[in-house]
Formats: sequence, C-alpha cells, structure tokens
Amino acid sequence: MNEDKNTENHAINTGKEELVPQEYEIRLQKVKELRSLGIEPWAAPKKITATAHEILEKYQDGQEAEYAIAGRVMTIRLHGKSAFAHVQDESGTIQVYVKQDAIGDSQFEIWNKFIDMGDIVWFKGSAFKTKTGEVTLKVTEFTLLSKCLYPLPEKFHGLVDTEVRYRQRYLDLITNPESRQKFKVRSHAIRAIREFLDNNGYMEVETPMLHPIAGGALARPFITHHNALDSDFYLRIAPELYLKRLVVGGYEKVYEINRNFRNEGISTRHNPEFTMLEFYTAHRDYHYIMDFVEDLLRTVMQKSCGTLQVSFGERMIDFAKPFARFTAKEAVMKFGHYNQEKLAPEHIDAILATVKHELDLESASYGEKLFALFEAVAEHQLFEPTFIIDYPIEISPLAKRSPDNPEVASRFELFMCGFEVANGFNELSDPLDQAQRFKDQLKMRQVTDQGLHEYDADFVHALDYGMPPTVGVGIGIDRLVMLLTNTSSIKDVILFPTLKKKA
Repeated sequence: MNEDKNTENHAINTGKEELVPQEYEIRLQKVKELRSLGIEPWAAPKKITATAHEILEKYQDGQEAEYAIAGRVMTIRLHGKSAFAHVQDESGTIQVYVKQDAIGDSQFEIWNKFIDMGDIVWFKGSAFKTKTGEVTLKVTEFTLLSKCLYPLPEKFHGLVDTEVRYRQRYLDLITNPESRQKFKVRSHAIRAIREFLDNNGYMEVETPMLHPIAGGALARPFITHHNALDSDFYLRIAPELYLKRLVVGGYEKVYEINRNFRNEGISTRHNPEFTMLEFYTAHRDYHYIMDFVEDLLRTVMQKSCGTLQVSFGERMIDFAKPFARFTAKEAVMKFGHYNQEKLAPEHIDAILATVKHELDLESASYGEKLFALFEAVAEHQLFEPTFIIDYPIEISPLAKRSPDNPEVASRFELFMCGFEVANGFNELSDPLDQAQRFKDQLKMRQVTDQGLHEYDADFVHALDYGMPPTVGVGIGIDRLVMLLTNTSSIKDVILFPTLKKKA
C-alpha cells in the first residue's frame, strides 16, 4: 500500500488547514505524473450502463451481466496483486474488485500508484459474490474521471464538525449518508406537494422577489437598491399580496413554492432565507382548507417517508389520526390549566406577570395578551398535529373577521412538535376594511419597530375590483422537512443555510 493511502488526515474535519498542504502537494504531484503519461486527471465522461443500486438489485435477481458504473472511491484495501474498493454514486455504494491479472500489469500499476480515496473513477466489469456474500463488481477496465486533491474526512466518523458541514455541504453529502437522505426526502416532499395541488386543480405561478413595498407578513425586510431606477426595493417577506391579485384576476386556485426573506434572528427554527408554499382557494373557507391541509400532509408524508407515523426526538407523530382543533383560549385553558375566570380581562395581567413575554401591558389589547399567554404556556406543548383557530384580530391584519365574533379572525395555525408549520385564514376581501387596517399599521409603526405592514395602495385598489371569498394557506417547507426527517435544526434541512461571513 502506498504512503498516500496510509495517510490519515483530519484537516477538513478539524479545521486545522495547516495539515492539508502536504497531502495536497502529494496528489498534485500525481497529477503532473499522470499528464506526463498522457492520462488526463479530469477526463471526458464515459458511458454508464448501471448505478450501484441497480447492480445490487439485478444480481440478487440472478441477472449476471457486464456493467459500467462511475462513482467516488470511498475506501481502498490493497492485497498484493489485487485490491478491493467501495465506490459511491448517487444511488448508493458497491464494492469493486481490482485484480492485476484481470486488468493487466500497467493498469494495475496506475491503480496502485495514482488512485486515491475521493477520486471519481469509471469501472467496467461483471458482478459476483465474495465469500462473505457481498455483491462485488470484478473490474476489467477503469478510467480516472476526476482527481480529488484533498483527503476526505476520516471514514469511520465522517464529517462531524457542524460548522464545516454547513460551509462545505459537498463534503457533508459525500461522507454522511444521513444528510443525503434528508435532502432526498425534501425533494420527494416538494414533488408530492406539487402533484397533490396539481391534481386538485391548482396552477403553479411565480411572483416577484423584489417588492417596492414591504408586506405580506409581519416581519422586518431586507432592503436593496436598484441603481437604474434609483429606488429601494425589498426582498419579499411573503408572496401573499401578489397571489391575491391573481385571485382578483380570475385564477381561483393558485400556488407558489419559493423563497422568502426576513431580516430577523437565526436559530434552530429560523433562517433568514427560507422556502414557503403558499396557496389560495376561491369560494372556500378555513374550515374546508384545514381538512384539505390534513389530506395534503398525509399524502406528502406517505410519498416521501412511506409511512404515516414518524419519530421526532423520542416521540412518535401519528398523521393517521384526525388533527386536534382548539381556539387559542381553549389551548391556554387546557395546557396552562386556567379557568375562564382567571382569563377574564381584569385578571389576565396578573397571569402574564408570571410568564415570559414582550408585551407592553398598558397598551396591549386583550387579544394580544391572550395570544402572548398562548405562546408562553401552550405552544411548546403542542406535539401532536394541532390546529389553533380563531386568532385575535389584532395579530391578523390580512384575515377576515369571524362572522360570529368580530374580535377574532377566521384563521388557523398548525402546530407540531411545539412549533408552527402552517398558517391559514379567510382572506380579507373588503377594500375599505383593508385600507383601514393598513392605516392602523402605519400608526403603530410610529411607536414600534416590529416590521409592520406599509400601506399598499395598489393592493387595496385591486380589492376595489372585487376578490371572491378566498382562503389562503402558507406552509413552511423547511420546518415540514424537519418533522419528516427527525431533525432538530433547520440548518440540517437547508442545503446552504445562512452563516456569518468567515473572518
């Protein structure tokens, strides 16, 4: 075994970059030698006839044939005049057997001297089973396709440094099969969402990322400047106001899956750039759409995970059960163990004094106080899928008032595992009411800096032309994938999460 294959180097894993150049120089010298032999270290593609997974499946079925595969060499074990290696492609990993008698002396010398772990290599050969029962490709021909100049992270532990995993996601994907699987589930989930909505008559659309007015959700925006127009624009907080313009225009079922941007904190559940599904349905209400969301999520879970029961932490979520439904007040009473009397307007301040909140109790309305209490005592206890309905109107500036109680909005939020996954409500279609709420938001902006809505005159004008009764829903794709993959940090389900610039 050559010295390069014996070298254990944890530089990428530990961040000790001063250890890397020696290995880099060794491999760089191999590049020079390969070229002197007329071998291109970064070659043109060669025809592939199977994946690793396909070979494993076909051989189990007794289909013996010649195959051509390509993949990254993950391990190498030399045994005199032969070698075993594990090769990884997108489908999985397969063992290859390289024997001097089968490929010839010169080719075996090239393998022995120039092929390293991390290299991408094309192999041709036939399948067989070793004495230990492992399906293996007996190689008759190989070609180096892409030389890897840096050593991979140590094979037994993979890439464990979380900072490096996020900054160098390619290394994480190469070495951690769990990470690869999470992003496959994410892809399957998004595809299932599209299929479900398409099959139910929804049309996918695209709306602007650059907004002249910040709006669509209560959040602080990112601000950028367009030089040609000499105007400030905002990266979109949400597509809501544009999607509802399309409903006014006659598209009665529309959806968009795309990025939103919010200039706020970073945590295990928040990333400034995140993916949302928003969809709007004319002539339906939020009671109908809650049932629809249940069906949607069950379909997505079944297609992306193959089951309706998934683990999160040490507990199991059962999507087959009907989702629970409580008003915000009912949830506070159930999980905070308060009765009606204690939640009366004259007593609620005393309760809030015992919990953590950020309200100014002197100026806050009863609805805002009740919702603050919900966040403090109930939200984190909502593990099973639960709809919280009929939110205070003060915190729902774009939602329609309940016809039964003007103090609450016809709205729901869906919680699982202690955090919000979806938000939906009957959309406000009254242009006069919408204009007044925008004005109220402007007044609040004068005394607080909480990313409140600006007055969007064009949107109000669109409502002047008449929007049919409509219900809208937003679902956080990243948080949904966290649930589907038993992941505690949002950074682990976003391929390239937002990180502080490296010094």
